[in-house]
Amino acid sequence: MSTNAFNPYAAPAAPVADVSANAEADAIRRAHISHEASIKAVGFLYYLGGVGVTLVAAASLLGANDASVMVTLLLIALGVGQFFAGWAVRALRPWGRILGCVLSGLGLLGFPIGTVINAYILYLFLSKKGRTIFAPEYQAVIAATPEVKYRTSILVWIFLALLVALLAFGLLGSYFGK
Repeated sequence: MSTNAFNPYAAPAAPVADVSANAEADAIRRAHISHEASIKAVGFLYYLGGVGVTLVAAASLLGANDASVMVTLLLIALGVGQFFAGWAVRALRPWGRILGCVLSGLGLLGFPIGTVINAYILYLFLSKKGRTIFAPEYQAVIAATPEVKYRTSILVWIFLALLVALLAFGLLGSYFGK
């Protein structure tokens, strides 16, 4: 009997990849993934704000007089700027961080809630982790660790569902209460 015969009961043999090359990138990504997710969420909010401001300003342009046309065009420019900031922040472009800081600096004027929200956004962009995330080297870390994903806590999903339900009941209550 031959010693090189096929054994159907043997454990499968597969080559094992060396994961030590990505160990440092994996550690960096895991240390920054929560901050990265928060920054990308801000980018999504910039998308929403950009679309909303642009649509409302464009709709008000239809019935505008000469005095309000300049203000409306300024709002359209702000909305387009927010949209581009959303794209750049979600793509983690370094210039998106700068544009986001400028927009958040303007948002600080919205006292008191706008001040708190935009101060937090400035913290996200200007902190050490924020500077790391927007650095070009971090793009290589992201490319080396595609398997690292941010997982939203179940408590956040429950809170979001309750918030949506509360808003829906509030809208329905105001609609049927008239």
